[in-house]
Amino acid sequence: MSRDGIWRPGDWAWSREYREPVKVIEALDLWGKNVYRVWVPGRDAVLRLQENELSSITEAGLTSRERLIYTVAAARIAESLARPDILLAPLEGCVTPLPHQLYALSRAVSGNRVRYLLADEVGLGKTIEAGLIMRELKLRGLVRRTLVVAPKGLVMQWVQEMENRFRERFHLLMPAEITTLSCFEWDANVWQRFDQVVVPMDAVKPLESRRGWSRDQVSRYNRERFENLIAAGWDLIIVDEAHRIAGSTDAVARYRLGQALAEAAPYLLLLTATPHQGKTDSFHRLMALLDREAFPGVESIKRERVAPYVIRTEKRRAIDEKGQPLFKPRRTQLVTVVWQSRHQKQRELYEAVTEYVREGYNRALKEKRNYIGFLMVLMQRLVASSTRAIRTALQRRLEAIEQEAPFQINSEIELEEDWWDLDGQEQLEQILKHRLVAFASEREEVKRLLSLARQCESLPDARAEALLEWMYRLQAEENDPELKFLIFTEFIPTQEMLKEFLENRGFSVVCLNGSMGLEERRRVQQEFAGPARVLVSTDAGGEGLNLQFCHVVINYDLPWNPMRLEQRIGRVDRIGQEHVVRALNFVLQDTVEYRVQEVLQEKLAAILADFGVDKMSDVLDSAEVAPDFEDLYKEAILRPEEVESRIERLEAELRQRIQEATTANRLLGEEAELDSRLVEKIPGHPLPYWVERMTVNFLVSEGGIVKPKLAGYDLTWPDGFTMKDVVFSRQEADKHSMSYLSLEEPRVRGLVSRLPLAVAGQPFAKVRLKGLPQEISGYWSLWRISLMAENMREVRVLPLFHQEKDGKILMPTARRIWDLLLQEETSLEIQGYITGEKSEEIFERLQKQAVRYGHNLFLELKNQYEEHLQKEREKGRYAFQIRRQAIMRVGLPAVRQHRLAELERQEKEWALRLQQKEKILPELSAITIIYVEGVVP
Repeated sequence: MSRDGIWRPGDWAWSREYREPVKVIEALDLWGKNVYRVWVPGRDAVLRLQENELSSITEAGLTSRERLIYTVAAARIAESLARPDILLAPLEGCVTPLPHQLYALSRAVSGNRVRYLLADEVGLGKTIEAGLIMRELKLRGLVRRTLVVAPKGLVMQWVQEMENRFRERFHLLMPAEITTLSCFEWDANVWQRFDQVVVPMDAVKPLESRRGWSRDQVSRYNRERFENLIAAGWDLIIVDEAHRIAGSTDAVARYRLGQALAEAAPYLLLLTATPHQGKTDSFHRLMALLDREAFPGVESIKRERVAPYVIRTEKRRAIDEKGQPLFKPRRTQLVTVVWQSRHQKQRELYEAVTEYVREGYNRALKEKRNYIGFLMVLMQRLVASSTRAIRTALQRRLEAIEQEAPFQINSEIELEEDWWDLDGQEQLEQILKHRLVAFASEREEVKRLLSLARQCESLPDARAEALLEWMYRLQAEENDPELKFLIFTEFIPTQEMLKEFLENRGFSVVCLNGSMGLEERRRVQQEFAGPARVLVSTDAGGEGLNLQFCHVVINYDLPWNPMRLEQRIGRVDRIGQEHVVRALNFVLQDTVEYRVQEVLQEKLAAILADFGVDKMSDVLDSAEVAPDFEDLYKEAILRPEEVESRIERLEAELRQRIQEATTANRLLGEEAELDSRLVEKIPGHPLPYWVERMTVNFLVSEGGIVKPKLAGYDLTWPDGFTMKDVVFSRQEADKHSMSYLSLEEPRVRGLVSRLPLAVAGQPFAKVRLKGLPQEISGYWSLWRISLMAENMREVRVLPLFHQEKDGKILMPTARRIWDLLLQEETSLEIQGYITGEKSEEIFERLQKQAVRYGHNLFLELKNQYEEHLQKEREKGRYAFQIRRQAIMRVGLPAVRQHRLAELERQEKEWALRLQQKEKILPELSAITIIYVEGVVP
């Protein structure tokens, strides 16, 4: 303010309404009224204020003890948020991450673009890693809306994991609810109703056409399921089993879904244990979803380009918080069930059905009726499962044959894209929903088999008897009368039979299958974790289960793809398993399954010994391999004498594929050395305490109300908004069933993002600080150093201490004073204030020192930003180079010239955008200045 009482542009004034310094931009004298346009830093807005709304900066509100503590705490939090080595999510206490999960979190948030492939091997907790990254981004104020896209069998697991481990509520949107909501809200985007959504992958992929649907129906379906989803405004998108959206070509629906999802959010996490299965074109499509410029063509798939986008840990390197190997050993054995004389009828039924399957399949091949072939394959698996399973299927087949259908299918049935992802029961339902033409004499054959099956159901069952015997044997071996058993089967009728069989013998049994809803699944899992001793599950029911409290798995029937077995055993062979896992695979002697398994197990064991379970999983966990195993069993049915030679050919193919996948996985980069000591540092970090100090002291200083309770607080903000029963620790919130207040809350977050501003001429407090040596006295200050560029601002906080007696700058002392000001037990007394010209003189002196000592911090920011820009330049130039090379291969000169001209135009636009990003501006501002002196303890 000038001597005539008028503010000039550039002057600082004090706003009583906003309770902070404001800077005059323009002074207007209109008809006898002085009006000012001022910049309000806390709002980063330019407003008009009248003269009577401003006062001299020397009359600024005097800093109270509480406002000082709020300010230094907010600045300390801001400093932590700016440092990539400080991770917020683990400090909440919901999940204590393992070393490899901490590494994944640290890597993910270390750069400007959070777009990564999380490629840990099976069982290492990629879901937890994704949850930690999501929480970190939410706490940093970067994410509010999150979408999880996963295969149908995993969506319930995602909802449960996010709620149980992170207290994050996700809304599961299944196809039926999407349709219902769309009908009620036909003109609205239903995806915008929920901020956190989990949805099945195949429920939202776009359709080209559907049998019996008009173009309008297809268009409406795509708008509701696909277009509205993409347009819903997501901050973070997570895709589980992401290799499935790489697609066999770039035209398949899943890949088109992946492309759209990649453009629909700034942050993207792709999760897969098998990112590269030996097919570079598929892997390229996956990587291009993360960054199209970095991966413009297949030739861009090189280790130095791929590694920065991939976070991967192998099981063999994973360690626990004590540095010990993470996984317990496992014992797997093939249990041969021998037919006894009392099982003669059951054996006759098996052989009769196998003959029916052989004849039916041969007819299907000759008559080119693939749907009958699919059905015959399932009939073989059903009879190998249980008498009840085959009896139920035969009954349904007979009803279909005898029913007079309005139409019958004589053409080929197209397999669904996710056919190989379905379990046996789901595949059976897919086939039986079609009205299939019977082959000649099939009706009489099915009647005969059904009669035999009904006779068998009341007779002793060889495999059920063996199951009971083994359960008693394991109970004795483990010396545990309450030993729990996880039993798997492919089919629901077998599941129902086992439940009845075991309950009649005194076992408490619960069941899981793919038809159950989320609440029912949760209840069953709770019962199995509690009183129930046996869980009988289908493959679809078992997807996503975490059952570390059980360590015995019995595969009552064997899926034809051995990866299914690995997935079953993986339900208990997980992080946190404390026992050696026992896995028993039941197979009936002298059956198709026995002939295959006897040789196949030997070959797979040899592959396992040579490559390791995880390398084998890289290949077996593939939709391309599943048909190979089905073909193997078909061969065993049609030509039993060729089983061994066919398995040898398959072994050679698998070895080649595993070798290719192993070589390909070297593209993913070097693994980091994991440090178990990182886990020990988590519980002691004071960030939650800083948030509490900041919030409570802000409210006291600014006219809010803080009411301490036996546990936690009731808070009233200056605008009257209330928060009841809040605590600042996740553990305390869980313990006392109270609300957890963190940086995720916008009001709390705002205290950090709107740090106070100190300016020349403002009064500075004189503080006596216990814990500081008496001989220490001088000016302590905090300075915000910023780098501003296009659409971004990077901030660092610099503490300075200017010793009064010799004028030296003592940086360690500056940090020590900051620590003392944040400690609750520290005695802090304000003795008075420095005002007027002395205040201005001190400010100017300290500002010069901040310019000098802050230079290195600014250079650090500048170098980081320029490094980021250099990577952007290299990616862009590389992408244009690859595109130019592709255009030069075009044969027609006119077309080639047109495309080159268009590419040149795009390159110029890109160069201009990059040039705008090169403009950077520094900023320096004071947060607080105090005079501090030590006190004799």
